[in-house]
Amino acid sequence: MHSNKEASEDCRPCLECSRDNGCLSCLGKLFLFLRREGMWHHGSCLQSCPAGYYGVRGQDMNRCMKCKAANCERCFSKDFCTKCKQGFKLFKGRCLRSCPEGTYPHLTDCIEGCLLGPWGEWTSCEHNGVTCGFRWGRQSRTRVSSSNCPAQSEDRKCRMKKRCPTQRRANERKGKGKRRRKEQKSHQNTTLMELPGEK
Repeated sequence: MHSNKEASEDCRPCLECSRDNGCLSCLGKLFLFLRREGMWHHGSCLQSCPAGYYGVRGQDMNRCMKCKAANCERCFSKDFCTKCKQGFKLFKGRCLRSCPEGTYPHLTDCIEGCLLGPWGEWTSCEHNGVTCGFRWGRQSRTRVSSSNCPAQSEDRKCRMKKRCPTQRRANERKGKGKRRRKEQKSHQNTTLMELPGEK
């Protein structure tokens, strides 16, 4: 039975209402929200609970209960926050001033994992610290994390310059010597072929 329903507009969605305290119980799926006004509690029936409260459905009545998590604006349950007050970041139901290690800030939350930058250039191809003289070597590159995570690196097999510049010079000298000897031999052979009496 509605008591003093006409006394207040607040009584409209109520199942039971009081002139001094507003709604005492609600119709259907509405939530009873009690807000303190000085020494008194004033009840109202709402579709969803306001900021700082979460809804609990019961057999006899649905109620709005206050969030207990610190710096929380909206919560799913007493201690599990879903939205933090301004200046705080949400991580696993808690509101923090700064994101913990291994996470990075993204909009209003702390995200697990690493926020990594682009890959750097590949290093020169080396084999035991040497950049030439072998067929295969290895090279690496890294990318830096903008959060608290360690930098990532990767390496790969690479083809090296088989001959070093000093070897080339030595080989070129050897090559010139060989060419001279060949030229001398071929010159001797032609002179022998042109000796008088051979024609």
